[in-house]
Amino acid sequence: MNKISDASLHQLVEQVAELLIQQGRMLVTAESCTGGWVAKSCTDLAGSSGWFDRGFVTYSNESKQQQLGVDADTLHKNGAVSLPVVEEMAFGALKYSQADYSIAITGIAGPGGGSDKKPVGTVWIGWGLHDGGVHSVCFQFDGDRDSIRRQAVFEALSGLLKIAAED
Repeated sequence: MNKISDASLHQLVEQVAELLIQQGRMLVTAESCTGGWVAKSCTDLAGSSGWFDRGFVTYSNESKQQQLGVDADTLHKNGAVSLPVVEEMAFGALKYSQADYSIAITGIAGPGGGSDKKPVGTVWIGWGLHDGGVHSVCFQFDGDRDSIRRQAVFEALSGLLKIAAED
């Protein structure tokens, strides 16, 4: 799946946009390893201000704490690439925005930075919901840095489309 084209990513964003517009809902992103790629993909679509509220790029642990309210103890105990951190990112993005859904992403895109427990390609994605719920999944992507990040963006938007359609 690491050969995701720009066209297929754009088509996915169009589907997300159509659904959120139908629902009258807004999206916020909180991105670490993807560096704002989800937000960029969303705002590449003209008229995205009707369904995209804002994006947080929180690459450092400090920015996760300052912009999203991620607890320092959570980061210390679990590391930035973890279920508790991605959930706090998803909640924080909703708290500090006007959005109804959030996408939070934290991971190790490489080429360095991996470990036996968290190898390169480990990416947590969390989807925050307007009702206070959150769904989170850990992915293990293959490929180079660009490929891992592209797969994370695609899965984040695909997951949102599924979750929002069921909402």
